[in-house]
Amino acid sequence: MPASPSSSAQAAREALARRLKHLMKDAGINGRVLSARCGWDPAKTSRILNAKAAPSDTDLRAWCDACHAPDQAADIIATARAVESMYEEWRRLHRSGMRQAQQDVLARTAEAQVCRAYTSNVIPGFFQTAGYAEALMRSITDFQGTPDDITEAVAARLARSRYLYEGGHHFVILIEEWVLRTRIGTPETMAGQLAHLLTVMPLPSVSLGIIPLGVPRTLWPLEAFYLYDDQRTVVETLTASINVRQPRELADYARAFTALAKLAVHGDAARAHVRATIDALE
Repeated sequence: MPASPSSSAQAAREALARRLKHLMKDAGINGRVLSARCGWDPAKTSRILNAKAAPSDTDLRAWCDACHAPDQAADIIATARAVESMYEEWRRLHRSGMRQAQQDVLARTAEAQVCRAYTSNVIPGFFQTAGYAEALMRSITDFQGTPDDITEAVAARLARSRYLYEGGHHFVILIEEWVLRTRIGTPETMAGQLAHLLTVMPLPSVSLGIIPLGVPRTLWPLEAFYLYDDQRTVVETLTASINVRQPRELADYARAFTALAKLAVHGDAARAHVRATIDALE
């Protein structure tokens, strides 16, 4: 398994830094000369070359000019923007509220034919009720201290559920049993959420597995992650959404999903776990 879900993003930053270093070599200059030409401190050049600082578009244009390669600036800027999109802090994504981030996920869901998801923290968004989504987003907004546009964000999140009913989409989901037992909102909110889960489980587009609390673990609990058509994995941590595209890591997450699926119960056994959790709320 990857040492860190952010390793793809770091590897991409390092690849960009190597490209910038090669530009310097091609121009026959060192970091001190480049810094002088760009008009900044050599420490800044060092941080960029060591992938410890993300250069701005202006920095990259200056870098290319200093290396007599202005024709490469547009391509390098596009590469740098792609690198930074791999590791996106929630506070930055939510700087104007949560609605836009939810619309981005909606678009991602619309594009994917098969979404496989492992959730170890909350019910996945495309299964959420309005009450559950609102309670969850309220806690996130309060924790992050970001603007409150929860009403609009909930609407954008609930829009994802239509793909459960529209052709061409399939959702293969694994949920840790403790997610069912973790109360988000009021007991009534949780009861409604769990009842809704029972209504979507029989859909032809849905395959839902529950990993029981007492099952012997052959793979430890992981961060929540979503695999889209084997082309991208989105890993959700406390502070960031991480987009993984490196083939080796995609294969690791696919292998982890297969291992986790072997721990899960499905069909009637999964529904029994959901019903037992509802009964425990009463």
